[in-house]
Amino acid sequence: MDRTPSKTRAALWMSGWLALMLIVAVAGREATREVNVFQLMGVRGVLGFAMLYPLIRVNGGFAILKTARVHVHIVRNLIHFSAQLGWFFALTLIPIGQVVAIEFTMPIWTAILAASFLGERMTAMKIAAIMLGLVGVFAIVRPATGEINPGQLIALGAAVGFGVSIAIVKSLTRTEQTLAIIFWMLVVQSAASFFPALYVWTWPSLVTWGWLVVIAFCGTFSHYCMARALLHADATVVIPMDFLRVPLTALVGWLIYAERLDAFTVLGAAMILCGNLLNLKPSTAVAARAGT
Repeated sequence: MDRTPSKTRAALWMSGWLALMLIVAVAGREATREVNVFQLMGVRGVLGFAMLYPLIRVNGGFAILKTARVHVHIVRNLIHFSAQLGWFFALTLIPIGQVVAIEFTMPIWTAILAASFLGERMTAMKIAAIMLGLVGVFAIVRPATGEINPGQLIALGAAVGFGVSIAIVKSLTRTEQTLAIIFWMLVVQSAASFFPALYVWTWPSLVTWGWLVVIAFCGTFSHYCMARALLHADATVVIPMDFLRVPLTALVGWLIYAERLDAFTVLGAAMILCGNLLNLKPSTAVAARAGT
């Protein structure tokens, strides 16, 4: 598998992640109007297997899914499963733009873990990109003082879980095939949601089935895009690109749910974009080598 370092390739794969995750946010809000979050996760896992199988088959069959790190896959996916449950549940409690914005405390945890356990360097440029992105997020959210909404706490807990999960995925990309990472995600999360989904099961309407299919497709292949991006760049480079999801979600919320798009949102989006441009700029050492 091609693991050539390339910020351009990482950015292209992350554009796929961004598009699919925007669709998941809308589909998740619509589906949870009718079905429980555990049921949503269970159906997503089963449908995800069916959608992933053609890719597995054309890439060598189930032989490519063998791993000596099953325990790492299990830990990573139980953490991610819990975070995903919280994320979908938060969509039912607070505005869609706020859920995604709070989620973007995630790069803090990812960057710290990647630097602490994966040996990635925290350069001044990476720190600046993260800080600009976070300032942009707060400009959009403008969290009010006073009573804390439980949905905000759930979204924050999900963000921590996602940060841990992404750091573990980066570790897995060093030894595992991308399809294996996604396959084991579906295995663990389907098993974890099976009995809770049966307990709360209600038969969805045809429209909701459509939303569940969309969630399964976009949820499965968004992770494929993320794993591919992490093949080509450090987690501390890849994750700040995801800050673009905040202004994009704000735009989607305005277009679909009539959520207000104001000057603070535009300012926050500009900061996030600047942070990403800084993050994609080659370091001095790399630029010097390129010129020799």
